Amino acid sequence: QVQLVESGGGLVQAGGSLRLSCAASGFINNINNMGWYRQAPGKQRELVAIVASGGSTNYAESVKGRFTISRDNARNTLYLQIHDLTPEDPAIYYCTIQIRMTYWGKGTLVTVSS
Repeated sequence: QVQLVESGGGLVQAGGSLRLSCAASGFINNINNMGWYRQAPGKQRELVAIVASGGSTNYAESVKGRFTISRDNARNTLYLQIHDLTPEDPAIYYCTIQIRMTYWGKGTLVTVSS
């Protein structure tokens, strides 16, 4: 059984910063891609950023330059550093990892106050 637990969400002022974390536990071996998705109310879930096992990254255009994804393979932990939050960023942020299949966390809520 694989479990993913996200943390770090909260209410932040526009222009502020957050760091999201995702701790993976269970039967984990050789994690391939790790990523963050988000889903805002009334919208489809969308990819935010992905980091491969070798460290290469990909970002949604809307977050490039503001978000940084990173992973700590020794701790099976994924991070998302968020800067310069905008009113378009509030959503539930989900962590995913890919081993033999893709696993999802339950999400952490990010809200932005103007």
